[in-house]
Amino acid sequence: MYDYELYRSTSAELIRRADAEREVRRARLARRAARRTGRGDPEGRVSASRSRLADFVRAA
Repeated sequence: MYDYELYRSTSAELIRRADAEREVRRARLARRAARRTGRGDPEGRVSASRSRLADFVRAA
């Protein structure tokens, strides 16, 4: 009987781990999809990586 209980406990733990990994994967995909939705959209997300001074032409 002990072997069966150990089997059930191990099986339940593996199922919980698999569910947790699936949830993490879904969250990552959702964040990635949210980042990509603004690409090419004129009113989409603004990137702060560019310098603000790069937009201006220096006067001669």
